[in-house]
Amino acid sequence: MPLEDKEKRATRKGLPLEDMTEQQKKLAFALVAAGTSDTGGKQAVTIMSLESILKKLESKGPVRNPEWYFFTLFGTPGKSGKWGWRVEGHHLSINITLDGAQVASTSPTVFGANPANVKGGDRKGLRTIPEVDDLARDLFKSLDDEQKKVAFRAKPFPEPEQNSVKPNVGPPTGVAAAKMTEKQRATLMKLVEAYANRMPAEVAEAELKDVRKAGVDKIHFAYSGGTEPGMGHTYRVHGPTFVIEFLNMQPDSAKNPANHIHSAWRRLAGDFGITK
Repeated sequence: MPLEDKEKRATRKGLPLEDMTEQQKKLAFALVAAGTSDTGGKQAVTIMSLESILKKLESKGPVRNPEWYFFTLFGTPGKSGKWGWRVEGHHLSINITLDGAQVASTSPTVFGANPANVKGGDRKGLRTIPEVDDLARDLFKSLDDEQKKVAFRAKPFPEPEQNSVKPNVGPPTGVAAAKMTEKQRATLMKLVEAYANRMPAEVAEAELKDVRKAGVDKIHFAYSGGTEPGMGHTYRVHGPTFVIEFLNMQPDSAKNPANHIHSAWRRLAGDFGITK
């Protein structure tokens, strides 16, 4: 949700796009591109642009402004020492921590979409982050009855916790990859890769290397809700080194059910490169 005070002024920290010169905006978008893959960068910019659709659909409510995305720099950029940067706004949070010139962490990363599937207008049919929805539903539908009993949760998962350095998600729940068929494990890894591939290629490769080193068979998949469009659902993918949290429970601003996605990737060791 856009964060604002009673006077409709933004309360997020950082320099918003709307206060930048055109040259500064170009550099800001170049920074987003540097902190993401080609796919992740396009998705991030598209998420920002969805605010224009919400502005047309909503006659009242919070401010919808595609330039209410806020950039913050931590520390002093350089070839030594820790520093980092963040861009955040409605449905988007990219956090990059560096140790000199080396990326130490890209966690947490949050991508959302409202509407998840644009139902009308010039952009009808646009789905900003379809893979993280489709692959999970496909995986759950591929499970046999016994696997579904283990994977299914009667209650939806809650929203990812905010303002915490570590994800407080408890022990893994659901069906372990060790109990899946080879084809199911392949779908599970495609789902994990859909999140990792939002990151720059070399960072995604390092994250996935850690995932495999820790053991793919130890990754758990849990799911709640329905599997057809318009049916609310949530899921969690929980491995030894990471956790993925996903919700598609809310209607979009045109009241289409379950058309509003929140999805997050977090390191279990701690976000922002913090390991304690």
